[in-house]
Amino acid sequence: MNTAAHCVILENQRCLRVSGVNDVEMYTENKVVLNTSAGELVIKGKMLNIDSLDAETGDFSMGGLILSISYNRFDSSENPIVKLFR
Repeated sequence: MNTAAHCVILENQRCLRVSGVNDVEMYTENKVVLNTSAGELVIKGKMLNIDSLDAETGDFSMGGLILSISYNRFDSSENPIVKLFR
């Protein structure tokens, strides 16, 4: 995992800013999955839209109605099915 600074700022459930973003793993109107320096970050909501992602600085911003923000227990680069059979 990258050791870059990671920060999450949510304003009024409508605007989310995240630093330390490496990649956008998945994007739909109801779910966004980010690969961050702190692990996989899952954002769920309604009418979600990505405003910006700066690949150089890792700064990300998005809007919509944000209902939940959570970190997955596993790294997205590691398949959870493989972990079951270790």
